Amino acid sequence: MTHDERSRPPVHALLADGTTTRIRTVDPDDRTQLQGLYEEMSPESLRLRFFAVSRRSAAQAADRACAAPRPGYRALLAETKGQIIGLAEYESTDEPGTAEISLAVAEGLHHRGIGTLLLEHLVSAARADGITAFTADALAENHEVLKVFADLGLRTARRFEGPEVRCTIQLADDETYLTAVEERGSASDVASLVPLLRPHSIAVVGAGRRAGSVGRAVLRNLRTGGFTRQLLAVNPSVSSLMSVPAYPSVAALPETPDLAVLAVPAPALPATAEECGKAGVRALVVVTAGLDAEQAAALLAICRAYGMRLVGPNCLGISNTDKALSLDSTFAARHPRRGTVGVAVQSGGVGIALLDGVARLGLGVSSFVSLGDKYDVSGNDLLQWWERDGVTDLALLHLESFGNPRAFSRTGRRVSRRMPVLTVDAGRTDAGRRAAASHTAAAATRTMTRQALFTQAGITAARTVGELLETAALLHSQPAPAGRRIAVVTNAGGAGVLAADACAEAGLVLPPLPADLIDELRDVLPQGAVTGNPVDATAAVTEEQLKNGVDRLVRHGGVDAVLLVLVPTAVAAATGDVLVRALTGAPGRRSRTVAAARLDQALPVRLLSAAGGGSIPSYADPAAAARALAHAARRAQWLARPPGTVPDLAGVETRRAHAVADTWLTAHPEGGWLDPRACAELLACYDIPQLPWAWAETEDEAVSAAERLRGPDGRVVLKAHWPGLLHKSEQRAVHLDLRGDAQVRAAFRDFATRFAGLLSGVVVQPLAERGTELFAGVVQDEVFGPLVLFGLGGTATELLADQAARLAPLTDFDVHDLITAPRCAPLLFGHGGSGPVDLEGLEQLLHRLSRMASDLPQLAEADFNPVLAWSGGVTALDVRIRLLPRTAQDPYLRRLR
Repeated sequence: MTHDERSRPPVHALLADGTTTRIRTVDPDDRTQLQGLYEEMSPESLRLRFFAVSRRSAAQAADRACAAPRPGYRALLAETKGQIIGLAEYESTDEPGTAEISLAVAEGLHHRGIGTLLLEHLVSAARADGITAFTADALAENHEVLKVFADLGLRTARRFEGPEVRCTIQLADDETYLTAVEERGSASDVASLVPLLRPHSIAVVGAGRRAGSVGRAVLRNLRTGGFTRQLLAVNPSVSSLMSVPAYPSVAALPETPDLAVLAVPAPALPATAEECGKAGVRALVVVTAGLDAEQAAALLAICRAYGMRLVGPNCLGISNTDKALSLDSTFAARHPRRGTVGVAVQSGGVGIALLDGVARLGLGVSSFVSLGDKYDVSGNDLLQWWERDGVTDLALLHLESFGNPRAFSRTGRRVSRRMPVLTVDAGRTDAGRRAAASHTAAAATRTMTRQALFTQAGITAARTVGELLETAALLHSQPAPAGRRIAVVTNAGGAGVLAADACAEAGLVLPPLPADLIDELRDVLPQGAVTGNPVDATAAVTEEQLKNGVDRLVRHGGVDAVLLVLVPTAVAAATGDVLVRALTGAPGRRSRTVAAARLDQALPVRLLSAAGGGSIPSYADPAAAARALAHAARRAQWLARPPGTVPDLAGVETRRAHAVADTWLTAHPEGGWLDPRACAELLACYDIPQLPWAWAETEDEAVSAAERLRGPDGRVVLKAHWPGLLHKSEQRAVHLDLRGDAQVRAAFRDFATRFAGLLSGVVVQPLAERGTELFAGVVQDEVFGPLVLFGLGGTATELLADQAARLAPLTDFDVHDLITAPRCAPLLFGHGGSGPVDLEGLEQLLHRLSRMASDLPQLAEADFNPVLAWSGGVTALDVRIRLLPRTAQDPYLRRLR
């Protein structure tokens, strides 16, 4: 073990019943409690744990766990309110990479997930310590512990030896294990939110008599909203507020509320929160704003210590419109309309806008949570709640920051397959990111990284609140189009042109209509109608004619969606309301997406009720309709393909790569850019192809290297190097097309003269053959993890910015998207008659770069520029790698922030 066993910081995590426990390393001061943990076990529990009943076993086990740190041993405990409730430990065996484990849970606390949670944390710690397998001995009749091992999600083998069974648990981090951890975490998360979103009783603390105060507004909304359960107020000055019983303190309440809404001044907040915790309150909504750093830290620490989930601070409040509850603990001006849309926002102002917009559409919300500064409850929590609440079928998010983006990504991928998940892409510009950071006291997020997160998770990202609502209207009311082929139908040619432009700009396609469909349209539309695409039905079109025309387009397989664009005319038969009936008259017969744009419509978007149920979205601007259709088409495309897999890669030497990084950082503890030799060694650990090269520090060494490396044409390249050199072309630190020893010597002397005092050596390479110059790289984001970039390479990379990005680890579909997304993609597939490059080799390079970035948290940046791709292969010509002294963080380990 390379680090102190006691160095892992304590964390809080949720148990199966939604309560909170603290996981930490065992300390010598824990001996008395640990011995008590065993002594309080029943004789049967002791026998199953130690294979015999002996009270001496308790003292011996406590002594072992609390002994001085020793190599190969680690012990973690779980505690609640200072009481130890479980212990898990491992000790290395003589077999390399293997450790033996033991597990103990306090008497009477089984079946709450304590042992499983401890084992998950022990697995994470063991992996970091180089352990690859656990072994455990148990009595064959100890069915409970055997089930715990079997249900972990890790590959487990059993070998029976008389009355005992020996379990071997492989610690490989595969999708099966991540899914099992995810399912347990989701169930625990939802259980922890029940006191928040389905409370049996609520107390509003800080509700005052003054009209206009926030606390009073919250209490009024709870009362007038018809909250069906116990409602109490805390105010030392009165006995009743708005007919709600009031009490002088939380401790004086006649019953302990599940949920307390705190609207007290910031200086009083920590003491009030602690009073709630001591009373047994299980969740807090804190609307108070303006906390300083000390108050903020105290609030979160108190919530963790007492196991209270926290929404806020600085939030608008929460709502749950379930008619059995009717919970509205916001200070919004209007009660939310009951419906099936889940809404979670960081900004209260955006929350009000979304609530109003959803109400105008006639949809309503299932639950609403204003996250505020998001100290605890996050968008990830709400997605999991909506996934299981049995009501929500559409999720709307506004998130300015992310606590654990990789966990959010896994949740988003899973939930997005059950319902549309939409978000406003807030903070796209530098100004927006600065505003988000100052508004939420959270780190601003790079645009490309955030967009990669949304794309990979299947989350629809709109640029504005208006666009979010426009898209929500379509996804809630219509089937998503199977593709991007749109037929535009209009009663005015000019409006059709506007719609066609809008569709093209949104990435949609207006295909030519096939001859048989054109003939059908001519039969049903007025004389003079233009049956191209757009279809101009003319101002003389009647309701019946339009309905027949739209029906034929919908039934035909040549298009994926129909957009009807209408303008008011003086022709009576063509008034908007009459023509809209052509869309809404028979929804049951239509399996394809249908939307309308009415240029005289006052509201940006409406949902038009259809006969027999259902609705059709109608927009005031064809551009809005096109944007919504494009978002829906992208969602359908994402749903249509499987999740993708991260492939197993041959020739990867992860242990060696860690050794290379550790050795380099030992010599350079501050971090920095690797020299060419260290770069090449790291690439070799992942079998990433490199052009042959040699290092030379003298003129003669350069000549000797050139003689070894010259290809058939005899030409070589010299590249200067010194620590900190980043852009060789700008420094004119590259000599190309060198023939013969004399030119090699002259190039070396030129470097030595111009870079005197800097030059540490040169890289000698054969001149690469012709091919397409590409760029591949990694940026390690401290919050999001590694981001893999790919695009056009060469000296103009930064100027042209033709790049795509995806978060690692990359699946096969992620790599396909990276290769096809940049504007230069046609070059890779043979545009211009040059023939396709080695696409399989390019895919392999990106997968291996992704694996390297995922394996090495120390990898801060990697630039492969250029990567040369041609029909016969792919190779990295120039590589820069920067390492920083960072430790690995397990992004999927269950823990609260």
